[in-house]
Amino acid sequence: MAKSKVSALKQIDYPKQEETALPATGVTVAPEQLKYATLLMYGAWSGIVTLAATFFLYMSGAITSFIPPSQMPQYWGMKASKYLELTGAPHGFGWAGMLGYGDYMNYIGLALLGTLTIAGYLILLPAYLKKKDRPYTVIVVAEILVLSLAASGILKVGGH
Repeated sequence: MAKSKVSALKQIDYPKQEETALPATGVTVAPEQLKYATLLMYGAWSGIVTLAATFFLYMSGAITSFIPPSQMPQYWGMKASKYLELTGAPHGFGWAGMLGYGDYMNYIGLALLGTLTIAGYLILLPAYLKKKDRPYTVIVVAEILVLSLAASGILKVGGH
C-alpha cells in the first residue's frame, strides 16, 4: 500500500522550478529559499557584531549612559514598573529616542535581529506570488501581518 502512494506521487506533474543543487548533498533548494537563508546568515552576523560593538561602547564608557553601569545592580531586582518610575526610562518604542546613550545603543542590534524574520518573508512573498503558490502566499502574508502587529505594540497582553 505504501508503494502505491509513493508511485502515485511520482506521477503527479509538479511545476518545474529553477532549483540549485547544494554541493555534496544532492539536495535541491529553490532560489527564494537561498535568498532567505542568505539574508538570515548575514543579518544574524550583522546583529551579533552590532550587539558586541555597542556593548563594548557601553561598558568602556566611550558613550555616556542613561544609567551608569555601576548603578545597574540596584535596579536588577525591581519590577519593570518600579524601575521605569525611579529612572524615568522610556518604555515601548521610546528607546528609539535614546540611541545617543550607550545603554540604549544595543537596541539597534536587537531591532536588527528582530526584523530579520519579517524581512525574510518579504523576500519570499514575490517568489510565491510569481509561482501562484496560494497556500504559501497566504502563510507568508499572515506571518508578516502577525509579526508586524506584535512588534507594533498595538495589542498589549499581560501586565508589562
